[in-house]
Amino acid sequence: MAGVGRMRMVACDLDGTVVRSDGTVSDRTLAAFDRCERLGVDVVFVTGRPPRWLPPIAEATGHHGLAVCGNGAAVVDLTTFEVVRLSDLPPAAVLEVADRLRSRVEQAVFALETLTGVRREPAFLPRHDQARAAPTGTLAELVADAPGVVKLLCRQDPLPPERRLSADALLEVARVELAGIAETVHSDPLGGMLEVSAPGVSKASGLAGLAAERGIDAAEVVAFGDMPNDVPMLRWAGRGFAMSGGHPAAVAAAGEVAPPCDEDGVAQVIERLLPARP
Repeated sequence: MAGVGRMRMVACDLDGTVVRSDGTVSDRTLAAFDRCERLGVDVVFVTGRPPRWLPPIAEATGHHGLAVCGNGAAVVDLTTFEVVRLSDLPPAAVLEVADRLRSRVEQAVFALETLTGVRREPAFLPRHDQARAAPTGTLAELVADAPGVVKLLCRQDPLPPERRLSADALLEVARVELAGIAETVHSDPLGGMLEVSAPGVSKASGLAGLAAERGIDAAEVVAFGDMPNDVPMLRWAGRGFAMSGGHPAAVAAAGEVAPPCDEDGVAQVIERLLPARP
């Protein structure tokens, strides 16, 4: 964790951090974000969500700045939803990563989050309407047009649930097999899914680039998160807060713990950190 300075930026994960279990963002949290911006403190969403999942967040929060998404692979303008920066996983790397994981993970199947939407192998079972309508094919076919792969997703859908590895176990295998080749994380311990990005890409790298453009040092950033994909950001920021009840890896990486998401933990911390008056 970087040294601590005055707060000039709040970097906030979404799901499980400010998006509550009922799928909403509370009025108290929105008021805290608004107060930050009125006091000159930048608010940046830093999420594992792909670009296609950001319009509802922009509508729900009224936030129209830039967001770091895809675990740091893309920066998106929340006014136009244009991707203004991309660190994608090249087609050759996608195929190499998949080959390596198939050699270690039984019945591994894959999907791609790309600039044009999700694409999947037929055995990768869709969990959302957009995925059901997504193009299917072999990975070689799916990357043939170099679609800009934000992240590669891996699950064991052909196996019965009792034979599938947990997300934590998948991550442990992948970190050994893909060391130096790609970045691996997960964002849901119950989802049994691995998320793979280009080498060096993380929430910390995406956030650091955005902060540098604004002349903001890591010491001036306060970050909030709850899952393993938040760990690099929590370590990079001057102050990192893991959400109470978050994944043990996030709690271990953060210097401090915020109250639970469903109790508006981020808002509680911001209220404490900001001065009582402008």
